[in-house]
Amino acid sequence: MSARASAMKASGIDVISMSLGEPDMDTPEHIRRAAQEAIDNHFSHYGAVPGLQTLREAIAAQQNTKGRIAYTADDVIVSIGAKMAIYNAIQTVINPGDEVIIPMPAWVSYTEMVKLAQGIVIPVATRYEDAYCLTPDQLRATLTPRTRMVILCSPNNPTGSLYTQTELEALVAVLRDFPHVILLSDEIYDSLTYGEQAVSLASFPELADRLIVVNGVSKAYAMTGYRIGWVMCQNKDFIRACIRLQGQQLTCATMVAQKAAEAALTGSQECVAHMKSVFAERREIICRLAADIPGWKFHRPQGAFYLFPDVSAIGTGDEVAELLLEKAHVAVVSGSAFGCPSCIRLSYAISTEEITEAMRRIRTALSLL
Repeated sequence: MSARASAMKASGIDVISMSLGEPDMDTPEHIRRAAQEAIDNHFSHYGAVPGLQTLREAIAAQQNTKGRIAYTADDVIVSIGAKMAIYNAIQTVINPGDEVIIPMPAWVSYTEMVKLAQGIVIPVATRYEDAYCLTPDQLRATLTPRTRMVILCSPNNPTGSLYTQTELEALVAVLRDFPHVILLSDEIYDSLTYGEQAVSLASFPELADRLIVVNGVSKAYAMTGYRIGWVMCQNKDFIRACIRLQGQQLTCATMVAQKAAEAALTGSQECVAHMKSVFAERREIICRLAADIPGWKFHRPQGAFYLFPDVSAIGTGDEVAELLLEKAHVAVVSGSAFGCPSCIRLSYAISTEEITEAMRRIRTALSLL
């Protein structure tokens, strides 16, 4: 949809794109300055495969403010974005035929990454009534001796839902009966929440040797193009194997970008607070306008920057997304991409003016049906 929107724009059509999952703000100035200083200080050579020691220390220190598992730099591997960190974790853990439970709707790449590792995806259709969060009963009914991994994302892309402490405790209680299962927790949006704070699965020490936490600087610091993400895990066998894989695959993440990420984590966090307040304002606007669109039902997103309305009263997600692009000149993503064909995803990582105009166009186009 993003590519089609760009092509339409190039042909002179005024398209508003709500399809991309990245902040529209600029990278904060002190982070850009750190990258420039890294160039001047000759951070232009190979580095250690798991990443700069000082960056890994900063990552561990930040994570240790969020949970009860105490990480050190030796538990951290820096990669080229959280996407590659997740890919490497899956490639390290999953053997052909291993089952991986993925609650749906889910980010589009989890499924494909499991397939690349020759694993078997076990999708679990979550319910609108549960705000698309996996329930303990659903998890228990899906776990088998062949299950090797469960992937959770909170705050969630595409739903914006947030697992509470109580909800996570219930899931962890189920996992106690399945000690062979590894949990991969994608926490890339944990700094962008509204109201309740995100709860890291590192809050559960009993998971320490089978928990892989993934995060990065892309979303919280508007650094998507810097491509710095990481995995954290106290299982030394996993860390050694993942380092071996990464050593053959990419050597190391870009050194200049690593220094910029270090500045992001160790510097002032006012930029994160500002971004969060901007997204909170945009959330209020898009939810207010979406509530006036007949046939839509949705939960107010608790994190990230996506609205995920159920549009089944109008048509399938594919049909509505196509209609909005052609008739309203607004690009959204069909929920079918995330395993939920009754929905569409709208990113509100655009200006308030664009949100207001896009929602006006959407309402107008749908009123003509």
